Amino acid sequence: MLVWERPEPPNRPVPAPLNRERIVRAAIRLADADGLEAVSIRKVATALGVGPMRLYGYITSKEELLDLMVDAGHAEIRPVGDGWREVLRSLAETTRQAAHEHEWLADLLGGRPQLGPHALARGEAVMAALGGVDVDAVMPVVTAVDAYVIGAVRREIAERRAERATGMDEKRWQAALGPYLERTFATGRFPALATVVRDAAHLDADHTFRMGLDFLLDGIEARLSRGRAAEGPD
Repeated sequence: MLVWERPEPPNRPVPAPLNRERIVRAAIRLADADGLEAVSIRKVATALGVGPMRLYGYITSKEELLDLMVDAGHAEIRPVGDGWREVLRSLAETTRQAAHEHEWLADLLGGRPQLGPHALARGEAVMAALGGVDVDAVMPVVTAVDAYVIGAVRREIAERRAERATGMDEKRWQAALGPYLERTFATGRFPALATVVRDAAHLDADHTFRMGLDFLLDGIEARLSRGRAAEGPD
């Protein structure tokens, strides 16, 4: 049985009460503080004041623990809105917010679908909002939004991590590399790139994310509209 279906052992009040929710909360605290490398069965047990073997009554492996952590992250991703466009925007923004709150979550999103109860509830809300969309288009639409969000947040979090590792924020990094770029652009080998770097508006991460999301949603809307036009009137 999967961890979602397997009953928990009976509660034992001594030496310390335990359940999967407490285990997951402890693991998330460790990951929030020091990243996924800080999460292990032994370290979580130590944080809870119990022996590692006690945890194996609730989870069978670290992989199950990570699955539970990801599903807890999905509890914070609750898209709302009127119509598919608003719901997809809410999906993107709440996913980004959850990943910013829990940087480790960005490392675990993607790949095979998560099937925990919170992930399924998130999926149900999105699918219900897309009820008027052709059934064959639903998954490609949602996958496109998920792919955009995961790529965007991983880039943002990589920037955060680089700043922590180097002690240089984005402006200091740009200032350090500026002379090199000026010398390179002066060669005339990269005129299009030089124009964009020198003349284009330099948007912050929030504006960049929302503009890119608008581009994507506009494209989805145009594609769906063409599909409906091709079908013709009922």
